[in-house]
Amino acid sequence: MKYKVYIDGQVGTTGLQLRQRLEHHPNIELMLISEELRKDEAERKRLMNSADVVFLCLPDEAAKEAVFLVENPNVCIIDASTAHRTNPLWTYGFPELSPAHRQEIAKAKRIANPGCHATGFIAAAYPLVKLGILSPDYPFSAHSITGYSGGGKGMIQEYEASDRPDAFESPRQYGLNQTHKHLPEMQYVTGISAPPVFTPIVCDFYRGMETCIPLHTDLFLKKVTKAELIAYFQDFYKDSNFIKIAHEESGFLASNLLADSNGLTLYIEGNDQRMTITSVFDNLGKGASGAAVQNMNIVLGLDETESLI
Repeated sequence: MKYKVYIDGQVGTTGLQLRQRLEHHPNIELMLISEELRKDEAERKRLMNSADVVFLCLPDEAAKEAVFLVENPNVCIIDASTAHRTNPLWTYGFPELSPAHRQEIAKAKRIANPGCHATGFIAAAYPLVKLGILSPDYPFSAHSITGYSGGGKGMIQEYEASDRPDAFESPRQYGLNQTHKHLPEMQYVTGISAPPVFTPIVCDFYRGMETCIPLHTDLFLKKVTKAELIAYFQDFYKDSNFIKIAHEESGFLASNLLADSNGLTLYIEGNDQRMTITSVFDNLGKGASGAAVQNMNIVLGLDETESLI
């Protein structure tokens, strides 16, 4: 038996990535819309209500509108936009956070796929708060380096243009006003009392991401050494197919180590006084389309690793 899947917004960066992954999925039949009907509401509605799973790869407002096109109660919607990530009526699609998260995803009909920067932050911060190592009031901060594909088609064209500005050769900090769209879900999912001070940085490489949280151990609720913290994280993610704990021997940590995969590796570095936890993953993989496919596999009762590396 093959499940029917429709991607609404299949020409964007995430939509194209999803299509490439699902074209080779042995359990999936992709429902494609012709180019001339891509914005035809009646045809979109017909395809959506005939599918088992619908992926929304749309801007936020368009995603909210698209949800109302689905009238078939058996259709599962997985939204890749920011629109529903803090909506309590939607299930947040991060199965590794707990068995309860995974169970909720398995039975959900409305799933909000995590944002890329938020994925890196939550993977590190959620266990710290959940295990009582840090208080929800801890003054979190984070910086996150991403390849330029994270900015979508417009940014990809800017970075790959022959006449691009010289500034594009240098890492560029953005979100300077501390209102980045991923901040609400960072706070909502982890349960921290305030969003982190967040520094996103876009760099001149196509795909890959690393999100780093600095830690001052004198502010810990539970006093742990670096070795003990590593053990806590290893136990927390021991059943995960995609999240691993590691140490970088070279003293350098590249942002594109896991490009083209759905993996996420947490590097716990530093010493017993000051530590960093850095999530390294693919902004288009575990940070977007890979996570969406993983959630779909769970919903359909398939091996969650199917069509993912």
